[in-house]
Amino acid sequence: MKIIEFITRWSNNYLFIIIIVIIITIVLIKLSIWILNKYILHTSKNSQIAPTHYHFFKNAVALLFWLIALATITFLIPPLKAYALTVFASAGIFLAILGLAAQQALSNIVSGTFIVIFKPFRVGDFITIANQHTGTVEDITLRHTVIVNFENRRIIIPNSIISSETVINSSIANEKICESIVIGISYESDIDTAITIMREEAEKHPFCIDNRSKKEKNKGLEIVQVFLIGFGESSVNLKARVWCDNPYKVFEMHYDINQSTKKRFDKEGIEIPYPHRTIVYKKPLEKKSDIIPSSL
Repeated sequence: MKIIEFITRWSNNYLFIIIIVIIITIVLIKLSIWILNKYILHTSKNSQIAPTHYHFFKNAVALLFWLIALATITFLIPPLKAYALTVFASAGIFLAILGLAAQQALSNIVSGTFIVIFKPFRVGDFITIANQHTGTVEDITLRHTVIVNFENRRIIIPNSIISSETVINSSIANEKICESIVIGISYESDIDTAITIMREEAEKHPFCIDNRSKKEKNKGLEIVQVFLIGFGESSVNLKARVWCDNPYKVFEMHYDINQSTKKRFDKEGIEIPYPHRTIVYKKPLEKKSDIIPSSL
């Protein structure tokens, strides 16, 4: 009963204060984010500064306002203030419990801060994380990073996990990418003809670029180099190294070259083989007449 009376009395006296503080906090957060979007992000584009800092800063500002609001409510409401003083009197136990409860959250915040400071990737970069998730960085928050993949799905990964994984960034300094296209041909097919077809189909693709240095051009190296990389059970494996100026285009280029190469192979008589097996019998097979029952 005492608890119910306390809650009733407390809500009647201080509910209005809490509502006012929350409304003011929401207004201040909206206003600050509007200012950042209107001015700071515009300035970052003109000055060639990565907007990652400002995306992260917006989330940090919101967190700061909510912490101030919590402290204000605690200060303005005497019962909460008394409880807060009691809690801080036993700060050691409180901090230990808080540390255990918020360990993962604090880890994500610290990892997010390191991502912003050391910049392994930025908002807008095309990255691959742990060879599992590939896409464009859409946002970096205090807790997680949002990646948009090719299916337009948002992949939300905690910052602490990203910090412990290998990140492949295709957008830092140079967006050029070398794509490897591997195709197997049969042992009976002409290797030189197959190499020529792969090179021609790759070089005529509009996304293929000439990334040769002057030294390589003087040596007469081709724009697309094709190598025999190994011998499979049923195929001779060829690999073409094709350069593209943008990681977003490279997948489309790869698929187009696969299709055009297959059509050329069909016209030129180059076979892409099915798996073959050679079976060796240690003992001669019995004749059918020997295994037919005498009753038949």
